[in-house]
Amino acid sequence: MESRVCQRERRSWATIDLNQLVRNYEIYKRSLKVDTKVMTVIKANAYGHGDSEVAAALQKHGVSMFAVSNVDEAVTLRQAGITGEILILGYTAADMADVLLEHNIIQTIVSEEHAAALAATGIPVRCQFAIDTGMNRIGLDADNVDACERIIRTYQEKLQICGLFTHFCVADTDQEACVRFTGEQVQKFRAVVDSVADLNLSYIHCCNSAAGIFHLNKGVEFKGIDRIVRLGIILYGLKPDYSNTIPEEIKPVLTWETSVSMVKELNVDETVGYGRTYKATEKRKIATLTTGYADGYNRGLSNCGYVLLHGKRAPIVGRICMDQMTVDVTDIPEARMGDRVTLLGRNGNEIISADDMAQLLGTIGYEVVCCISNRVQRFYI
Repeated sequence: MESRVCQRERRSWATIDLNQLVRNYEIYKRSLKVDTKVMTVIKANAYGHGDSEVAAALQKHGVSMFAVSNVDEAVTLRQAGITGEILILGYTAADMADVLLEHNIIQTIVSEEHAAALAATGIPVRCQFAIDTGMNRIGLDADNVDACERIIRTYQEKLQICGLFTHFCVADTDQEACVRFTGEQVQKFRAVVDSVADLNLSYIHCCNSAAGIFHLNKGVEFKGIDRIVRLGIILYGLKPDYSNTIPEEIKPVLTWETSVSMVKELNVDETVGYGRTYKATEKRKIATLTTGYADGYNRGLSNCGYVLLHGKRAPIVGRICMDQMTVDVTDIPEARMGDRVTLLGRNGNEIISADDMAQLLGTIGYEVVCCISNRVQRFYI
């Protein structure tokens, strides 16, 4: 268990606005068909936001379906008092079947082999079959509908099969080829669903955050497979893809801040940090900040990223260290030891989001927030 000497200490910390989280959920839900339910995705510590706290806030608001990555995440939610349905989206070894049953957790079946292993335990685990419609990651092959039907019916008699789902590859882009591919995935999934329609499975779902908001309401092709949308990244106020436009009222939930520990003058030709990768060509003023890559601040932002201080951008200079980094505050003369610095969020009129940071890194906002380490304190408002 992690020890906290003093929660008043402000070295590197994140503030999570649970009210904004709930607003994001409501705004997203209103954008969907009225008869479509929402399953909130709480995996990876709620994308770095704190799984128990996020799930509790949503449950209090009436949310009753949650999705996680693995059995540890699922049990953590149960221990935190989450009583709704919890679906593990990935593989769990069959020798954990007793834990799944004890905590009333729904397990994804990733293959026929996996189904056989779970059934061999004799433990009536609640399960949903993943159906592979083109991701080629997990699931029964939807290109062979007859085989899917046979497998589902076989294990319906041996396990508690309660649902089917698939996952879209490119629902976050409106390029013609991608829209066409998503449509093909929809048709493949429907064919499998229709083949076992008489089983009256409770949980049929295919739409992720992007598909729900960009595809679901645009036509009738989802009819019969639109009962549930899995709401992930948009719940936290970020975009599935940087090019996406999401409702303006949906905002990032997390703000990440750090402190200035020291301000000093840098003379001409002096260098900064490991590898001496930054050299001053004129007199500069730099500030040291109390966050580094061990806190989850990506080292790839060395000499190219920026932070916000007193409502202004301060460029990162030198290599980001394990526990510290340095920024140029020459144009921020009011910078002082103890100042609060924004790594993600709003500072004055300036804003930097995880999506913005991801663009500098050539990645996605998901990775940015998921990588914020546990030693960064989380505070909830």
